[in-house]
Formats: sequence, structure tokens, C-alpha cells
Amino acid sequence: MQVAVDLRSHLNGITDNETRNFVEEAIKCHEAELYRSAIVMSWLGAMDVLHKFVHANHLAAFNTEAKRVNAKWKPAKTPDDLGKMGEAEFLDRIAAISIIGKNPKEELQKALGLRNGCGHPNTLRVGANKSAAHIETLLQNVFEKF
Repeated sequence: MQVAVDLRSHLNGITDNETRNFVEEAIKCHEAELYRSAIVMSWLGAMDVLHKFVHANHLAAFNTEAKRVNAKWKPAKTPDDLGKMGEAEFLDRIAAISIIGKNPKEELQKALGLRNGCGHPNTLRVGANKSAAHIETLLQNVFEKF
């Protein structure tokens, strides 16, 4: 349960209500041993943080890179607009403009793969350690950084 304690310690630093709600729900899921749900909710919180960070600090560079890769990209104006891009592609774009590095991107891609496995009906089983490792990855590479 240490990961839940660690994540809870970050709640005070999260001023955005939407992000805080995602993170708080992820913690509650982990504490209730709803590990698939904890993985999904913590991922949603991390994406919320990244979307808002890009929107507030790097929107023009992001849109330029997105348009360079996909001529059909309609420039984002809001954090919700950034959600129109697939999450894997979003990670590629923010790495291309140096918001995240190669290795954090790879770890976040693995986290996305686990989130996808947990968010769809299938026989995947995860336990406390897998959930804790996923949340720790997001803590160290998103929540503590942005």
C-alpha cells in the first residue's frame, strides 16, 4: 500500500480538480484491490496532466509537429482537443518536441499497453505489484515532473 500513500502525498500538489479526481479515484481503486481499475484511472490522470501541460506550455510546437506528421491534423485549441489524437501518437509527438525523452516515452508506452489491456474485456489478470509498478511509473514520469 506504500504506492497509495506515495500517490496520496501528491494530491495536495494537484490543483486542477479534474486531475485530482482521477488520481484520487485511482488511489481508492488500488486500496480496494481493484487493480485493473486503478491502472485505468491512474493512466487517465496522467494523460490529463500531459494534455494540460502541453496546452499551457507547448501548444504551438505540438500543433506544428502534429501537422508535420499528419497533414489532416486540425490544430488543437483546448486540452480536450489534444484528446482527439490517439494516446500512442500523442506520446510520439511530445517526445518529438522534447517534452519527454526516449526512455520515459518507452515506459509510458508500456503503461499505455497495460492500460489498454486493463480497459477492455479480456482474461488479463493483474495484482497489487503490477498496479503499484504502473502507478509508480506514472508518479515518477508524469505526476512528479509536470
